[in-house]
Amino acid sequence: MPEAIPTLGLIAGNRSLPLIFARQARSIGVKRLVAVAFEEETSPDLASLVDEIVWLKVGQLTKLIGAFKQRGVTRCVMLGQIAPKNLFDLRPDLRAMAMLLKLKEKNAHSIFGAIADELRKDGIELIEPTPWLEPAMPEAGFRLGPELTPEMQADLNFGFRVAKEISRLEIGQTVVVKGGTVLAVEGFEGTDACLERGGKLAGKEAGAVAVKVAKENHDMRFDIPCLGAGTIRTCAAAKIRAIGVEARRTLLLEREEIEPITREHRITVTAIGPPAPCQP
Repeated sequence: MPEAIPTLGLIAGNRSLPLIFARQARSIGVKRLVAVAFEEETSPDLASLVDEIVWLKVGQLTKLIGAFKQRGVTRCVMLGQIAPKNLFDLRPDLRAMAMLLKLKEKNAHSIFGAIADELRKDGIELIEPTPWLEPAMPEAGFRLGPELTPEMQADLNFGFRVAKEISRLEIGQTVVVKGGTVLAVEGFEGTDACLERGGKLAGKEAGAVAVKVAKENHDMRFDIPCLGAGTIRTCAAAKIRAIGVEARRTLLLEREEIEPITREHRITVTAIGPPAPCQP
């Protein structure tokens, strides 16, 4: 059970995760929730789930920090994605521009880490949202859909090792594998595009599997790997037979929507931990 926090700030990106968090935080005792939302990104439905919501454009760092300070927010969480095109095409204010100029590498992790540093300068701590979300993070062995064949399990184990390595290299966090061969690696295009590409490369017989992991030393304050119904529908369209996610480090969203999709399309969703090392 997370500690009681009277007032919590929420930096809300797109998709359903900020909404899920807002409902869950309420149920576990956050008395006052103040959200900063982004035009053309955040769902308007969030407004009904929080006490106050402030709408900004991506890149308005001074206004973001000011919105929290004016409302007495000293701790906040960051949830939901910001579309890469908006993150890298943003028009920063002067504070954001100065922050960006100091960065040697400008990727999502370095930018969000720098935002956390700027918040801290003004007495606002960016904290992990995982204590409120643990019920939605499956343990190793979790499964929806058909049982895995030995061949699928072997591909998932292989894919896990490859995905951990490409994530360490800051390439991506998802791979598509078939018969011990890597068909697709996630790049800047994102998870769904990687799944679509891997499904095509699997050929008419299909049968590929996918693996999505968290990076080593993954900063869970602002980037929790998620799996939702939209991704499972993408797997179905790409004829991917199974998708494995890293146990206890991935959020399974919209389970009530995912379960019928797995049954209809015979897709296995499973949570996996690090496989045993290969024997010489």
